[in-house]
Amino acid sequence: MAKKSAKGIQNGVGNGVAIQGYEGSFHQVAAWQFFGKDAEVIPCANFRDVVRISSNRKLSQAGVMAIENSIAGSILPNYNLLQKSGLRIIGEVYLQIRQNLLVNPGVGLDQIREVHSHPMAILQCLDFLEKHNWKLIETEDTALSAKLVHQHRSKHVAAIASRLAAELFQLDVIAPNIQTMKNNYTRFLVLQREREVKPEPNANKASLNFHTDHSRGSLARVLGSIADQGVNLSKLQSFPIPGSDFKYSFHADMEFDEPDQFEQVMKSITPLTAGMQVLGIYKRGEWK
Repeated sequence: MAKKSAKGIQNGVGNGVAIQGYEGSFHQVAAWQFFGKDAEVIPCANFRDVVRISSNRKLSQAGVMAIENSIAGSILPNYNLLQKSGLRIIGEVYLQIRQNLLVNPGVGLDQIREVHSHPMAILQCLDFLEKHNWKLIETEDTALSAKLVHQHRSKHVAAIASRLAAELFQLDVIAPNIQTMKNNYTRFLVLQREREVKPEPNANKASLNFHTDHSRGSLARVLGSIADQGVNLSKLQSFPIPGSDFKYSFHADMEFDEPDQFEQVMKSITPLTAGMQVLGIYKRGEWK
């Protein structure tokens, strides 16, 4: 994948990449995978801030936001943020989540008394952690846990975080890949303001949100029309429409071989829907 430029602020325009979490987080790893390691990141406290900063031309060039995990499933609130944001998907990153036990240089396993990390990271590593009599401390962020271990120079506290966090905060990886499920991937969306999105010549995936008139068979007709064009529906997620009587909209990810296929799908399904929003047409991410 060709790396996209994202560095600094030029002519009053932000070129950093907004990410959820702190430097050293998996969001930064994903941002670097897409934009390159010279990309500056803008840490955000939450996903809402990622969208807010990504939407501001003076603050950022783009944003990176986790959208689903191969074990935990979809991050449903982020789909709602995306639909309302005015941002468009320009790419995606599939990142294998490898959790590591980090300590200050010279610290041994027998010296550890506490392990600090985000609750999800602790859960992902329970099989390893339960082999030791350590106190488990939940924190707001994996990378922040690593940073605090470094700052406090503790000989008795370890953190669970990425290898990038270890590099940034001069920590040793005393136990690598301690997650229980080794095949654990998170999918991240790369977002940009709609007016600045350039067509992707190698596009082979699209994301959209639609709803039907909810008459009998209306969704089946849409799905059948997609299949008739030879397009792979890689994801279909339903969401209740606020204020309606249990009516739903649908997020759909479609994979295709040629852009013409997607254009034909849009022509065939638009008359079958009561509302349609294209969220992005982009190049499918690679599993590494």
